[in-house]
Amino acid sequence: MHKFLSRPAPRIAATLLAVVVLFVTPGVASAEDPSSVSAIERIMHRSMATYHLKAIIVRVRSNGRNLYTGAFGDSMTGVPATPDMHFRNGAMAFTYMATMLLAFVDQKKLSLNDKVAKFFPDLPHANEISLKNLANMTSGYADYVYEPEVLDGTLLQPFRRWTPQELIHIGVSKPMMFVPGTNFGYSHTNYVILGLILQRVAGMPLDEAMKKYIFGPMHLSQTQGFTTPQIPEPVLHTYSSERREALHIPASVPFYEESTFWNPSWTTVEGAVQITDIADMAASMEAVGNGALLSKGSLKAQIGPNLVGFGHAEPKCRVCRKLTAAFNYYGLGVINAGPWVLQSKLFAGSDATAGSLPAKRIAVAVEVTYLPAAFDDKGNFNIASPKIFEALANAVAPGTSLKLP
Repeated sequence: MHKFLSRPAPRIAATLLAVVVLFVTPGVASAEDPSSVSAIERIMHRSMATYHLKAIIVRVRSNGRNLYTGAFGDSMTGVPATPDMHFRNGAMAFTYMATMLLAFVDQKKLSLNDKVAKFFPDLPHANEISLKNLANMTSGYADYVYEPEVLDGTLLQPFRRWTPQELIHIGVSKPMMFVPGTNFGYSHTNYVILGLILQRVAGMPLDEAMKKYIFGPMHLSQTQGFTTPQIPEPVLHTYSSERREALHIPASVPFYEESTFWNPSWTTVEGAVQITDIADMAASMEAVGNGALLSKGSLKAQIGPNLVGFGHAEPKCRVCRKLTAAFNYYGLGVINAGPWVLQSKLFAGSDATAGSLPAKRIAVAVEVTYLPAAFDDKGNFNIASPKIFEALANAVAPGTSLKLP
Protein backbone atom coordinates (compact mmCIF):
# COMPACT_ATOMS: atom_id res chain seq x y z
CA MET A 1 0.00 0.00 0.00
CA HIS A 2 1.24 3.46 -0.81
CA LYS A 3 1.48 5.69 2.21
CA PHE A 4 1.99 9.09 0.55
CA LEU A 5 -0.91 9.15 -1.86
CA SER A 6 -3.20 6.50 -0.44
CA ARG A 7 -3.44 6.32 3.32
CA PRO A 8 -6.55 4.68 4.82
CA ALA A 9 -6.71 5.17 8.57
CA PRO A 10 -5.08 2.11 10.12
CA ARG A 11 -7.30 0.35 12.60
CA ILE A 12 -4.45 -0.23 14.95
CA ALA A 13 -3.64 0.06 18.66
CA ALA A 14 -1.57 -1.22 21.57
CA THR A 15 -0.86 -0.36 25.16
CA LEU A 16 1.49 -3.21 25.90
CA LEU A 17 4.60 -1.97 27.71
CA ALA A 18 8.00 -3.42 27.03
CA VAL A 19 11.55 -3.12 28.28
CA VAL A 20 13.68 -2.51 25.20
CA VAL A 21 17.35 -3.26 24.72
CA LEU A 22 18.77 -1.22 21.87
CA PHE A 23 20.97 -3.27 19.56
CA VAL A 24 23.25 -1.39 17.21
CA THR A 25 24.65 -3.16 14.17
CA PRO A 26 27.78 -1.24 13.22
CA GLY A 27 27.33 0.52 9.92
CA VAL A 28 29.54 0.04 6.91
CA ALA A 29 30.52 3.63 6.28
CA SER A 30 32.72 5.63 3.97
CA ALA A 31 35.68 7.37 5.58
CA GLU A 32 35.42 10.19 3.04
CA ASP A 33 32.57 12.04 4.76
CA PRO A 34 32.67 11.42 8.52
CA SER A 35 30.41 14.40 9.29
CA SER A 36 27.61 12.98 7.14
CA VAL A 37 28.04 9.55 8.71
CA SER A 38 27.79 11.03 12.20
CA ALA A 39 24.68 12.96 11.18
CA ILE A 40 23.08 9.80 9.78
CA GLU A 41 23.66 7.85 12.99
CA ARG A 42 22.36 10.71 15.14
CA ILE A 43 19.16 10.77 13.09
CA MET A 44 18.77 7.00 13.40
CA HIS A 45 19.36 7.01 17.14
CA ARG A 46 16.96 9.92 17.71
CA SER A 47 14.30 8.29 15.53
CA MET A 48 14.35 5.09 17.57
CA ALA A 49 13.02 7.01 20.58
CA THR A 50 10.88 9.58 18.77
CA TYR A 51 8.84 7.05 16.79
CA HIS A 52 9.02 4.07 19.19
CA LEU A 53 10.85 1.95 16.66
CA LYS A 54 11.73 -1.66 17.13
CA ALA A 55 14.24 -1.53 14.28
CA ILE A 56 15.57 0.83 11.66
CA ILE A 57 17.76 -0.07 8.67
CA VAL A 58 19.32 2.65 6.53
CA ARG A 59 21.35 2.83 3.34
CA VAL A 60 22.81 6.02 1.85
CA ARG A 61 24.72 6.18 -1.42
CA SER A 62 26.57 9.14 -2.92
CA ASN A 63 28.24 9.44 -6.32
CA GLY A 64 27.79 5.75 -7.03
CA ARG A 65 29.41 4.61 -3.77
CA ASN A 66 28.16 3.50 -0.38
CA LEU A 67 28.23 6.30 2.18
CA TYR A 68 26.50 4.41 4.99
CA THR A 69 24.70 1.12 5.64
CA GLY A 70 23.58 0.24 9.15
CA ALA A 71 20.86 -0.99 11.48
CA PHE A 72 19.65 -0.11 14.98
CA GLY A 73 17.29 -2.11 17.19
CA ASP A 74 16.18 -5.71 16.97
CA SER A 75 14.27 -7.95 14.60
CA MET A 76 13.00 -10.21 17.37
CA THR A 77 13.72 -10.12 21.08
CA GLY A 78 17.42 -10.84 21.42
CA VAL A 79 17.99 -10.89 17.66
CA PRO A 80 19.61 -7.68 16.40
CA ALA A 81 18.44 -6.14 13.16
CA THR A 82 21.12 -6.29 10.49
CA PRO A 83 21.46 -4.53 7.11
CA ASP A 84 21.23 -7.80 5.18
CA MET A 85 17.74 -8.65 6.48
CA HIS A 86 14.93 -9.13 3.96
CA PHE A 87 11.57 -7.34 4.04
CA ARG A 88 8.66 -6.63 1.71
CA ASN A 89 9.14 -3.81 -0.78
CA GLY A 90 5.52 -2.71 -1.32
CA ALA A 91 4.95 -0.14 -4.05
CA MET A 92 8.53 -0.48 -5.28
CA ALA A 93 6.94 -3.13 -7.49
CA PHE A 94 4.87 -0.36 -9.11
CA THR A 95 8.12 1.40 -9.99
CA TYR A 96 9.45 -1.79 -11.53
CA MET A 97 6.27 -2.37 -13.54
CA ALA A 98 6.24 1.19 -14.87
CA THR A 99 9.93 0.87 -15.78
CA MET A 100 9.22 -2.39 -17.60
CA LEU A 101 6.33 -0.74 -19.43
CA LEU A 102 8.62 2.05 -20.62
CA ALA A 103 11.34 -0.43 -21.59
CA PHE A 104 8.76 -2.19 -23.77
CA VAL A 105 7.84 1.19 -25.26
CA ASP A 106 11.52 1.77 -26.09
CA GLN A 107 11.59 -1.68 -27.69
CA LYS A 108 8.46 -0.85 -29.75
CA LYS A 109 6.53 -3.69 -28.12
CA LEU A 110 3.96 -1.27 -26.69
CA SER A 111 2.80 2.31 -26.82
CA LEU A 112 1.72 4.32 -23.79
CA ASN A 113 -1.37 5.20 -25.81
CA ASP A 114 -2.39 1.56 -26.32
CA LYS A 115 -5.82 0.99 -24.86
CA VAL A 116 -6.61 -1.61 -22.22
CA ALA A 117 -9.12 -3.06 -24.69
CA LYS A 118 -6.20 -4.37 -26.75
CA PHE A 119 -5.55 -6.87 -23.96
CA PHE A 120 -8.71 -7.03 -21.85
CA PRO A 121 -11.62 -5.90 -24.04
CA ASP A 122 -14.25 -6.99 -21.51
CA LEU A 123 -13.11 -4.64 -18.75
CA PRO A 124 -15.34 -1.59 -18.21
CA HIS A 125 -14.15 1.50 -20.10
CA ALA A 126 -11.35 -0.54 -21.67
CA ASN A 127 -11.64 1.45 -24.93
CA GLU A 128 -11.22 4.74 -23.06
CA ILE A 129 -8.29 3.89 -20.76
CA SER A 130 -4.71 3.77 -21.99
CA LEU A 131 -1.69 2.07 -20.50
CA LYS A 132 -0.46 5.53 -19.55
CA ASN A 133 -3.70 6.12 -17.64
CA LEU A 134 -3.04 2.96 -15.67
CA ALA A 135 0.57 3.84 -14.95
CA ASN A 136 0.00 7.46 -13.89
CA MET A 137 -3.20 6.79 -11.91
CA THR A 138 -5.59 8.70 -14.16
CA SER A 139 -7.78 5.77 -15.25
CA GLY A 140 -10.64 6.44 -12.84
CA TYR A 141 -10.89 2.82 -11.70
CA ALA A 142 -11.84 2.50 -8.05
CA ASP A 143 -9.16 1.33 -5.63
CA TYR A 144 -10.12 -2.13 -4.38
CA VAL A 145 -8.06 -1.52 -1.21
CA TYR A 146 -10.78 0.78 0.14
CA GLU A 147 -13.64 -1.57 -0.59
CA PRO A 148 -15.17 -3.50 2.33
CA GLU A 149 -14.44 -6.86 0.74
CA VAL A 150 -10.70 -6.22 0.91
CA LEU A 151 -10.45 -3.75 3.79
CA ASP A 152 -12.42 -5.95 6.17
CA GLY A 153 -11.19 -9.21 4.67
CA THR A 154 -7.52 -8.47 5.19
CA LEU A 155 -8.09 -7.51 8.82
CA LEU A 156 -10.14 -10.58 9.68
CA GLN A 157 -8.16 -13.03 7.53
CA PRO A 158 -4.58 -11.72 7.25
CA PHE A 159 -3.31 -15.05 5.90
CA ARG A 160 -5.86 -15.28 3.08
CA ARG A 161 -4.54 -15.50 -0.48
CA TRP A 162 -6.16 -13.11 -2.97
CA THR A 163 -6.00 -13.66 -6.73
CA PRO A 164 -5.44 -10.86 -9.27
CA GLN A 165 -8.77 -11.71 -10.86
CA GLU A 166 -10.57 -11.17 -7.53
CA LEU A 167 -8.87 -7.83 -6.99
CA ILE A 168 -9.58 -6.57 -10.50
CA HIS A 169 -13.21 -7.64 -10.25
CA ILE A 170 -13.67 -5.74 -7.00
CA GLY A 171 -11.99 -2.63 -8.41
CA VAL A 172 -13.76 -2.41 -11.76
CA SER A 173 -17.18 -3.46 -10.46
CA LYS A 174 -17.40 -0.33 -8.29
CA PRO A 175 -18.43 3.09 -9.64
CA MET A 176 -15.66 4.92 -11.47
CA MET A 177 -13.95 7.62 -9.42
CA PHE A 178 -14.01 9.94 -12.45
CA VAL A 179 -14.15 9.94 -16.24
CA PRO A 180 -10.91 8.39 -17.53
CA GLY A 181 -8.13 10.91 -18.01
CA THR A 182 -9.89 13.80 -16.25
CA ASN A 183 -8.44 13.53 -12.73
CA PHE A 184 -5.80 11.87 -10.57
CA GLY A 185 -6.73 9.11 -8.12
CA TYR A 186 -4.27 6.59 -6.69
CA SER A 187 -5.61 3.08 -7.26
CA HIS A 188 -3.98 -0.31 -6.78
CA THR A 189 -6.45 -1.67 -9.36
CA ASN A 190 -4.46 0.04 -12.12
CA TYR A 191 -1.27 -1.86 -11.43
CA VAL A 192 -2.92 -5.25 -11.07
CA ILE A 193 -4.30 -4.79 -14.58
CA LEU A 194 -1.00 -3.39 -15.85
CA GLY A 195 0.93 -6.30 -14.36
CA LEU A 196 -1.18 -8.83 -16.23
CA ILE A 197 -0.69 -6.87 -19.47
CA LEU A 198 3.09 -6.79 -19.00
CA GLN A 199 3.08 -10.51 -18.31
CA ARG A 200 1.24 -11.12 -21.58
CA VAL A 201 3.59 -8.90 -23.59
CA ALA A 202 6.67 -10.49 -22.00
CA GLY A 203 5.35 -13.96 -22.77
CA MET A 204 6.32 -15.29 -19.34
CA PRO A 205 5.15 -15.12 -15.73
CA LEU A 206 5.54 -11.65 -14.27
CA ASP A 207 8.13 -12.68 -11.67
CA GLU A 208 10.31 -14.14 -14.45
CA ALA A 209 9.84 -11.00 -16.53
CA MET A 210 10.93 -8.92 -13.53
CA LYS A 211 14.15 -10.92 -13.30
CA LYS A 212 14.86 -10.52 -17.00
CA TYR A 213 13.95 -6.90 -17.54
CA ILE A 214 14.45 -5.31 -14.09
CA PHE A 215 16.37 -7.24 -11.44
CA GLY A 216 19.13 -8.41 -13.77
CA PRO A 217 19.77 -5.08 -15.51
CA MET A 218 19.60 -3.21 -12.18
CA HIS A 219 21.98 -5.75 -10.57
CA LEU A 220 19.55 -6.51 -7.73
CA SER A 221 20.73 -9.71 -6.05
CA GLN A 222 18.31 -9.79 -3.09
CA THR A 223 15.01 -8.85 -4.72
CA GLN A 224 12.56 -11.50 -5.85
CA GLY A 225 8.88 -12.31 -6.11
CA PHE A 226 6.98 -15.01 -4.26
CA THR A 227 3.53 -16.53 -4.65
CA THR A 228 3.41 -17.33 -0.92
CA PRO A 229 4.07 -15.15 2.17
CA GLN A 230 7.60 -16.58 2.28
CA ILE A 231 10.54 -14.33 3.20
CA PRO A 232 14.01 -15.86 2.92
CA GLU A 233 16.46 -15.66 5.81
CA PRO A 234 17.66 -13.43 7.31
CA VAL A 235 14.22 -11.93 8.00
CA LEU A 236 13.33 -8.58 9.52
CA HIS A 237 10.35 -9.56 11.68
CA THR A 238 7.39 -7.20 12.02
CA TYR A 239 4.76 -6.74 14.72
CA SER A 240 1.50 -4.84 14.74
CA SER A 241 -1.70 -4.05 16.61
CA GLU A 242 -3.71 -2.92 13.60
CA ARG A 243 -6.36 -5.60 13.99
CA ARG A 244 -7.44 -4.40 17.45
CA GLU A 245 -10.69 -2.75 16.37
CA ALA A 246 -11.57 -5.47 13.87
CA LEU A 247 -11.21 -8.07 16.63
CA HIS A 248 -13.01 -5.86 19.18
CA ILE A 249 -10.11 -5.95 21.63
CA PRO A 250 -10.51 -3.30 24.37
CA ALA A 251 -7.80 -0.69 24.74
CA SER A 252 -7.14 -1.97 28.26
CA VAL A 253 -6.07 -5.38 26.94
CA PRO A 254 -2.48 -5.65 25.64
CA PHE A 255 -2.48 -6.62 21.97
CA TYR A 256 0.63 -6.81 19.82
CA GLU A 257 1.01 -9.66 17.34
CA GLU A 258 3.63 -10.87 14.89
CA SER A 259 2.68 -9.87 11.36
CA THR A 260 5.80 -10.94 9.47
CA PHE A 261 4.08 -13.61 7.40
CA TRP A 262 0.70 -12.05 6.79
CA ASN A 263 -0.23 -12.71 3.18
CA PRO A 264 0.54 -9.66 0.99
CA SER A 265 -1.31 -11.03 -2.05
CA TRP A 266 -3.94 -8.27 -1.79
CA THR A 267 -1.36 -5.52 -2.26
CA THR A 268 -0.73 -6.00 -5.99
CA VAL A 269 -0.64 -8.48 -8.85
CA GLU A 270 0.86 -11.93 -8.37
CA GLY A 271 4.46 -11.88 -9.54
CA ALA A 272 4.95 -8.36 -8.17
CA VAL A 273 4.61 -9.30 -4.50
CA GLN A 274 8.27 -9.08 -3.60
CA ILE A 275 10.95 -9.04 -0.94
CA THR A 276 14.17 -7.04 -0.96
CA ASP A 277 16.91 -5.70 1.28
CA ILE A 278 18.03 -2.16 2.01
CA ALA A 279 20.90 -2.22 -0.52
CA ASP A 280 18.64 -3.26 -3.39
CA MET A 281 16.00 -0.73 -2.39
CA ALA A 282 18.50 2.12 -2.57
CA ALA A 283 20.04 0.79 -5.79
CA SER A 284 16.60 0.56 -7.41
CA MET A 285 15.79 4.22 -6.86
CA GLU A 286 19.28 5.23 -7.96
CA ALA A 287 18.81 3.33 -11.23
CA VAL A 288 15.34 4.77 -11.76
CA GLY A 289 16.47 8.32 -11.04
CA ASN A 290 19.32 8.21 -13.54
CA GLY A 291 17.32 6.32 -16.17
CA ALA A 292 19.74 3.40 -16.30
CA LEU A 293 17.28 1.16 -18.16
CA LEU A 294 15.46 3.71 -20.31
CA SER A 295 15.83 6.12 -23.20
CA LYS A 296 15.93 9.83 -22.39
CA GLY A 297 12.36 10.19 -23.60
CA SER A 298 11.10 7.38 -21.41
CA LEU A 299 13.01 8.70 -18.40
CA LYS A 300 11.31 12.06 -18.86
CA ALA A 301 7.96 10.29 -19.10
CA GLN A 302 8.65 8.44 -15.86
CA ILE A 303 10.05 11.11 -13.57
CA GLY A 304 9.28 14.41 -15.30
CA PRO A 305 6.80 16.96 -13.88
CA ASN A 306 4.21 15.91 -16.42
CA LEU A 307 1.22 16.05 -14.06
CA VAL A 308 2.10 19.17 -12.08
CA GLY A 309 -1.10 21.16 -11.63
CA PHE A 310 -3.27 18.27 -12.80
CA GLY A 311 -6.12 16.80 -10.79
CA HIS A 312 -8.59 18.13 -8.25
CA ALA A 313 -10.37 17.06 -5.10
CA GLU A 314 -13.85 15.58 -5.44
CA PRO A 315 -16.30 14.97 -2.58
CA LYS A 316 -16.98 11.38 -3.62
CA CYS A 317 -13.34 10.50 -4.35
CA ARG A 318 -11.22 10.11 -1.24
CA VAL A 319 -7.96 9.78 -3.19
CA CYS A 320 -8.49 12.47 -5.83
CA ARG A 321 -6.25 15.48 -5.47
CA LYS A 322 -4.35 18.20 -7.25
CA LEU A 323 -0.69 17.39 -7.86
CA THR A 324 1.86 20.05 -7.02
CA ALA A 325 5.49 20.64 -7.91
CA ALA A 326 6.60 20.73 -4.27
CA PHE A 327 5.33 17.26 -3.47
CA ASN A 328 3.37 14.36 -4.85
CA TYR A 329 3.35 15.00 -8.53
CA TYR A 330 3.06 11.46 -9.81
CA GLY A 331 5.16 10.21 -12.67
CA LEU A 332 4.91 6.65 -13.95
CA GLY A 333 5.23 4.40 -10.92
CA VAL A 334 7.11 6.99 -8.88
CA ILE A 335 6.34 9.96 -6.65
CA ASN A 336 8.29 13.17 -6.92
CA ALA A 337 9.02 15.65 -4.18
CA GLY A 338 10.76 18.58 -5.79
CA PRO A 339 14.03 17.17 -7.18
CA TRP A 340 13.68 13.84 -5.34
CA VAL A 341 12.23 10.68 -6.94
CA LEU A 342 10.52 8.51 -4.31
CA GLN A 343 8.78 5.23 -3.60
CA SER A 344 7.47 3.62 -0.43
CA LYS A 345 5.79 0.72 1.30
CA LEU A 346 3.36 0.38 4.21
CA PHE A 347 2.39 -3.13 5.26
CA ALA A 348 1.80 -5.15 8.41
CA GLY A 349 3.40 -2.89 10.98
CA SER A 350 6.36 -1.75 8.92
CA ASP A 351 7.07 0.93 6.39
CA ALA A 352 9.85 2.11 4.14
CA THR A 353 10.74 5.14 2.05
CA ALA A 354 13.41 5.16 -0.65
CA GLY A 355 14.43 7.79 -3.12
CA SER A 356 17.12 9.36 -5.22
CA LEU A 357 18.32 12.84 -6.01
CA PRO A 358 19.53 12.43 -9.60
CA ALA A 359 21.14 15.88 -9.81
CA LYS A 360 23.55 15.03 -6.98
CA ARG A 361 23.72 11.24 -7.48
CA ILE A 362 22.42 10.54 -3.98
CA ALA A 363 20.16 7.65 -2.94
CA VAL A 364 18.59 7.01 0.47
CA ALA A 365 16.54 4.07 1.75
CA VAL A 366 14.90 3.62 5.16
CA GLU A 367 13.03 0.60 6.57
CA VAL A 368 11.40 0.62 10.02
CA THR A 369 9.39 -1.60 12.35
CA TYR A 370 7.54 -0.58 15.52
CA LEU A 371 7.31 -1.26 19.25
CA PRO A 372 3.96 -1.56 21.07
CA ALA A 373 4.23 2.03 22.31
CA ALA A 374 3.94 3.29 18.72
CA PHE A 375 0.27 2.25 18.57
CA ASP A 376 -2.54 4.22 20.20
CA ASP A 377 -5.73 2.89 21.78
CA LYS A 378 -7.35 2.47 18.37
CA GLY A 379 -4.31 1.04 16.67
CA ASN A 380 -3.27 4.11 14.74
CA PHE A 381 0.39 5.08 14.55
CA ASN A 382 2.52 7.81 13.09
CA ILE A 383 4.24 6.51 9.97
CA ALA A 384 7.90 7.23 10.59
CA SER A 385 9.92 6.42 7.48
CA PRO A 386 8.97 9.55 5.46
CA LYS A 387 10.10 11.85 8.28
CA ILE A 388 13.30 9.87 8.81
CA PHE A 389 13.95 9.92 5.07
CA GLU A 390 13.36 13.67 5.06
CA ALA A 391 15.88 14.18 7.88
CA LEU A 392 18.47 11.99 6.18
CA ALA A 393 17.95 13.60 2.80
CA ASN A 394 18.38 17.09 4.20
CA ALA A 395 21.49 15.97 6.11
CA VAL A 396 23.29 14.50 3.10
CA ALA A 397 21.92 16.95 0.52
CA PRO A 398 21.53 20.28 2.34
CA GLY A 399 19.74 22.93 0.36
CA THR A 400 17.09 20.69 -1.23
CA SER A 401 14.64 21.57 1.58
CA LEU A 402 12.76 18.30 1.26
CA LYS A 403 9.56 18.15 3.31
CA LEU A 404 7.34 15.08 3.39
CA PRO A 405 3.94 14.67 5.09
